[in-house]
Amino acid sequence: MDAYSLHQLAVEQIETARHATSGRAARTLHGGHDAALRQTVLAFTAGHGLGDHEAPGEATLQVLTGRVRLITATDSWEGEAGDHLAIPTARHSVEAVEDSAVLLTVAISDIAGAATTSERGSSHE
Repeated sequence: MDAYSLHQLAVEQIETARHATSGRAARTLHGGHDAALRQTVLAFTAGHGLGDHEAPGEATLQVLTGRVRLITATDSWEGEAGDHLAIPTARHSVEAVEDSAVLLTVAISDIAGAATTSERGSSHE
């Protein structure tokens, strides 16, 4: 079993983000591109974040430290350390109001469908 200190990871990732030209850093704790559940610590320096994008499935942000803004075309929400934000299914972006780290949890909705399609494809060969 893997165990992590989210506080320590937040501190480390913010430090990494401060040295990155993109102003961000990330470390996946659980899952990956082929898993149905993925959890990643993302860190951003103030003014940086993730540009407008679609969520690959249901997703939440837990703010570990700092303050972030979750933005859609019609609304925005701010979260600070300790807050939990459900990410809307609409296109959205995330911006750090101050140096921040979040835990992004994503439930990939089409992993099972992709496996089923793959299995069907191999049975016809």
